[in-house]
Amino acid sequence: MTRPVFCVDAFTAEPFAGNPAAVCLLEDEEPDPGWMQRVAAEMNLSETAFLRPRAEPGRYGLRWFTPAVEVELCGHATLASAHVLWTEGLAEAGRELRFDTASGRLAARRDADGAIWLDFPATPATPVEPPAGLLEALGGGPVRWVGLGRFDYLVELEDEAAVRGLAPDVRGLEDLGSRGVIVTAAAGGSGGYDFVSRFFAPAAGIDEDPVTGSAHCTLGPFWAERLGRTRLTGFQASARGGLVEVRPEGDRVRLGGQAVTVLRGQLV
Repeated sequence: MTRPVFCVDAFTAEPFAGNPAAVCLLEDEEPDPGWMQRVAAEMNLSETAFLRPRAEPGRYGLRWFTPAVEVELCGHATLASAHVLWTEGLAEAGRELRFDTASGRLAARRDADGAIWLDFPATPATPVEPPAGLLEALGGGPVRWVGLGRFDYLVELEDEAAVRGLAPDVRGLEDLGSRGVIVTAAAGGSGGYDFVSRFFAPAAGIDEDPVTGSAHCTLGPFWAERLGRTRLTGFQASARGGLVEVRPEGDRVRLGGQAVTVLRGQLV
């Protein structure tokens, strides 16, 4: 049995930027999770999405795996999945897509300009004392704020240059009891974005993720409160880089971005 598989660069309008995700389409019964984990390890991308249609039109089961573990929430692979469904003609162009996931019902819609908007749960961080080893692994430089959200620690650094120049001891971030660590700062110039971030998740098998949609479910409420606005743009300052439009709305966050298919194939 062969299954269609796609590689999609998410949160970018250009190929070979943003965050690549594999999207595997399932038409039969959902396979064993061990098989999905082995496929994700073979793809060796930060996430591989497994997408299976439900009986209701526009509704799908969706699961995400890193090369090491299954995760509860993933933004860029959800955006990639919606992109595949629309661009491959598998879903009606104007229909909202709904996904049944480990984080509940998620949704996606597409604007006329091709931008995809995801409806995700907000995961705001609350202030905490830094756990042992966190600040040391980040290099011991000045830190303005530390908090903990549903999945990740959030650390605000002094400025954009500190985020961009950070060279953490990634192995030192593995045993903090969280999925990962988000570092962030307000934008320092006129780049067209409001804040910058980077995301490290070695405990999930990802030393540094290129562009992390789910991290913006924490970043959105944080920066909306500090900047006094609910229409924000974040730039994730990884080597590949990517822009995420962020619209906090109570206990939800809308994440906007574009995507590009770079590979189509068959998984045997």
